[in-house]
Amino acid sequence: MAEQAEAFGFNSTSLEDLPGRGTSNYPRDMDEPQTAMSGIGQSSVTASPLQMAMVAAGIANGGEVKRPYLVDEVRAPNASLLDKTEESTYSRAISSATADQLTDMMVATVESGTAGVAAIPGVSVAGKTGTAQSTDSRPPYARFVSFAPADDPQVAVAVMVEASDTARDEIAGGTLGGPIAKAIMEAVMGS
Repeated sequence: MAEQAEAFGFNSTSLEDLPGRGTSNYPRDMDEPQTAMSGIGQSSVTASPLQMAMVAAGIANGGEVKRPYLVDEVRAPNASLLDKTEESTYSRAISSATADQLTDMMVATVESGTAGVAAIPGVSVAGKTGTAQSTDSRPPYARFVSFAPADDPQVAVAVMVEASDTARDEIAGGTLGGPIAKAIMEAVMGS
């Protein structure tokens, strides 16, 4: 499990042009129960929204995870191009066949599962909801990752909501994060 998580960028600082960033952590020393719990957002796994956007984008890219960057290009006052960031591959995390299967499951999550609020009419949206535990004294985090269109991806989104004023039993990735992701995807795609 740790090896697979690392293929998506965990335990690394993949954002090279932003100093001081946090590392998403997938511990290598978990026992079997901790490993099982990590699959549902429990245990000692930590993941930043950027990390989860990399996971969603990696699935959308057929299993190829790209290295994220902040600045696409730098232009002079006269608009001439001074510098352009070249896209680079971080890793091949999964096969394209596995990415296709995950995409189908994520589309089903939006079409008939826990992420229906992220559906965009006329656009196939792939999404995954999640609720990750924090500490005993804090409510869980509502998480949602998605990409669209599922058959020709243009945008990948990761949302994390800290819902301190929401009742604990109402905190869910689909209901809190889904509408935010939908709005972002619609804005990017011009829907």
